[in-house]
Amino acid sequence: MTVTADDVRAIALSLPDTAEKLAWGRPTFRVTGKIFAALGDDDATMGVKCPVEDRAELIASEPEKFFVREGHDDTYAWLRVRLAALDDTVELNAVLTDSWRQAAPRRLVAAHPELSPDPADG
Repeated sequence: MTVTADDVRAIALSLPDTAEKLAWGRPTFRVTGKIFAALGDDDATMGVKCPVEDRAELIASEPEKFFVREGHDDTYAWLRVRLAALDDTVELNAVLTDSWRQAAPRRLVAAHPELSPDPADG
């Protein structure tokens, strides 16, 4: 199953207090006004929040899936994801939910423990 931009939209908008808003001519997904995901120009990629210190490891482990745009993402806590490289919508949901948790206010994250990472996942 190929993950699509429609899947990104459906999952992102299912997260609490999320809204879609155009920015730079592209759909972005925001939680309480903060962007946590944005579709790429070709609808084949998306950007998500990711701590700068975690990016290199993710890119090294799965370069076909994760990347940064050199000169653009260097200093921002963002990571690019190739949608076709995701295994399925379950993985997409995990990526989007993690990004949502990084952008959402602590009180909102605390109010939705079902969106917390599974401690068994490490």
